Amino acid sequence: MGEPLKVGIIGCGAIIAQYLASFRRLDAIDLVAVADLDFARAQAVAESYDGVRALSVDELLAADDVELVLNLTIPAAHGPIALQAIGAGKHVYGEKPLAATTAEARLVLDAAREAGVMVGCAPDTVLGTGIQTARKAIDDGLIGAPISATATMVTPGHERWHPNPDFYYQPGGGPLLDMGPYYVSALVTLLGPVVSVVGAASHTRPTRVIGSGPREGEEIPVDIDSHVTGVLVHASGALSTLFMSFDAVKSKSANIEVHGSHGSLAVPDPNHFDGDVQLFALGSDAWETLPVSAGYLDSGRGYGIADLASTAAGSEPRAGGQLAYHALEVMESVLASAHSGSTIAIASTVARPEPVPLVALAGGVSVGGGPAGGAGSALG
Repeated sequence: MGEPLKVGIIGCGAIIAQYLASFRRLDAIDLVAVADLDFARAQAVAESYDGVRALSVDELLAADDVELVLNLTIPAAHGPIALQAIGAGKHVYGEKPLAATTAEARLVLDAAREAGVMVGCAPDTVLGTGIQTARKAIDDGLIGAPISATATMVTPGHERWHPNPDFYYQPGGGPLLDMGPYYVSALVTLLGPVVSVVGAASHTRPTRVIGSGPREGEEIPVDIDSHVTGVLVHASGALSTLFMSFDAVKSKSANIEVHGSHGSLAVPDPNHFDGDVQLFALGSDAWETLPVSAGYLDSGRGYGIADLASTAAGSEPRAGGQLAYHALEVMESVLASAHSGSTIAIASTVARPEPVPLVALAGGVSVGGGPAGGAGSALG
């Protein structure tokens, strides 16, 4: 992989702790600088991580030793910060979503293409052993020809535990845009791109009551659809059904199920990197837990950046901007369909990402299937 990729982080909120834990284990990544609008937060991170400088946002973007900007800002800032980083000649990797809208996300991808830099985007959970073992089972023909899938995310509402849940219930929030990137990215990884969608949605309560923290008992408005369903038609002909709810209480279904002509798979939570994959084969009388057979072992948030660093020149990272854009368009279109009552064609497409062999990046040891990346890094 050559020299480690030198990374600067913009945004030092709560999620940064998970990235820092991964970076400490990944030889492919050298964290050199952090920035935040609250400079004290950047200083605290720098003091906790050897060799890291606390900078202003402008200083980080101008730093010669920053090759890639990890964008951990709020979703509304994902697009603007990415464009600034690209303008400074940096590769970018962001938390989901790629941008607030597909129009803004298209600006990011077009700017990156013009500048000759790479774009990656969470979720990189699809690179872990859970989704990748399921992907390998499908590719190996264990369920026969894929026919359909279901993706289920049910919670009675984040206001029950989150002390400041307002943004979940404002435009840009809601169950689909909040959690959908994990599920849609997983479905595309498993079954390929989506060509059309139809959606339905409901808005069951005008307000929510905060259940914990200093604002406990405070009523907040709900300005989004809090329950969304959708049917995704994949280019392969498979049909996926989304069930995303901030209203329902609980589900006994697997987070994702994939059904084929010769069997069914129960796939673990796509918000996690691992978990058991279970197969019920045609003619069997019980579910079988499959051995872990693919994906980055013991992975965590930030492994998508290490994967990007090993991506062959001219290739798209597995957790790349094209996949993130496609997932965002699918989600926007499900919501648009829910309000128009019409089937909506998906204009974008994306190649099904290359599978991840079973590999332990932190130790640099391949456990099977060869190296994780291409023959040469796109980053030099």
